[in-house]
Amino acid sequence: MGLHSSPSVAMLSLYTLVLVMIEPHGALGLSRGSFGLTGNALPAPAPAGICASAVSVHGYKCQEFEVTTADGYVLSVQRIPEGRLGDGSGKSQQPVLLQHGVLVDGRTWLLNSPEESLALILADSGYDVWIPNSRGTAFSRRHVTLDPTNPEFWNWTWDDLVSHDLPACIDFVFDQTGKKIDYVGHSLGTLIALASLSEGQLIDKVRAAALLSPIAYLSHMTTALGVVAAKAFVGEITTQLGVAEFNPKGQAVANFLKTLCAEPGVDCYDLITAITGKNCCLNASTVELFLKNEPQSTSTLNMVHLAQTVRDGVVSKYDYGNANFNVQHYGEAKPPIYNMSNIPHNFPLFLSYGGQDALSDVKDVQTLLDNLKSHDPDKLSVQFVKDYAHADFIMGVTAKDVVYNQIVAFFKHQQ
Repeated sequence: MGLHSSPSVAMLSLYTLVLVMIEPHGALGLSRGSFGLTGNALPAPAPAGICASAVSVHGYKCQEFEVTTADGYVLSVQRIPEGRLGDGSGKSQQPVLLQHGVLVDGRTWLLNSPEESLALILADSGYDVWIPNSRGTAFSRRHVTLDPTNPEFWNWTWDDLVSHDLPACIDFVFDQTGKKIDYVGHSLGTLIALASLSEGQLIDKVRAAALLSPIAYLSHMTTALGVVAAKAFVGEITTQLGVAEFNPKGQAVANFLKTLCAEPGVDCYDLITAITGKNCCLNASTVELFLKNEPQSTSTLNMVHLAQTVRDGVVSKYDYGNANFNVQHYGEAKPPIYNMSNIPHNFPLFLSYGGQDALSDVKDVQTLLDNLKSHDPDKLSVQFVKDYAHADFIMGVTAKDVVYNQIVAFFKHQQ
């Protein structure tokens, strides 16, 4: 790849690269689905499904499901119905859904040992664990009519995860279990939950939500690479890549990263620190396993939408870059804002964020908390972990003691 770092380090960092690509203040000038080509290579799925490769091997029961969204995407969903030993009671367990972030899939909840992975810790704590995989990732590359080689397959942004993927998975789990669901999200998984809650969705089927490295406002990112990335025009990204699918393992994306790393003053030797902040607690074997499976594809439009969030300092629907296009889709010249203060004040929320996180920056989390200032005090729990950066919350070997036990206690308190 011609980088100062090894290709593997670059790949590890790419799953967060999306969050530092900032659109210029000018209009994008492109409508959704206007890119003419797909990525250079399709990511090859793992030889075995997530249940077989990451859950059953540890002695847990695991089931594979498919959930079809209202707009036709077929999503892979895994279920771990009980702990490794079971409880022998036959009693119905409390369902919990774990939603991953951008450019990764559900396997990120299963990278450490059973004693250190949140999904398996929750199962052993008496939860019925469900893990969806967002559209475009390795096991969710199907549609009722479209093929991933068709650019139209990639005509979506995180708005569609809010309006289609998340509701479809929540509805499916609710129908299967008959119980309101506890929710855990990381990074983009927090953004889509917050956006949904702000629009009054999920309330009737979700009991409580735990948000790790919450992403909503992105104006204060402190990444070393961010200064250079801020100069990268999103409109130019779409032109340079010429792709509808943003495939981190494809040559077009590798070339783009190479361009950023060639900028004066940018040290790409330790990209993950430059982008996410200094993670304190990653295990080398966990990182190696991560690199075997991740990163995953997303749509280029999804990257553009995230970049708009950085540029505009607000959380809003996708901006078509043209007032007429916005009027056509929204009935107004500017895209509607997801108003975080509209989240029901009595909805139980747990937020955990890190002092070293260069993506979910402390100042941006404070902006989110300011928007939640009217929340019922006994319904909002906030944890600040001084030494944690972005990846520590899902791959940190100390996360069980530091964060996960707090999540279990928070959910138990809602009973």
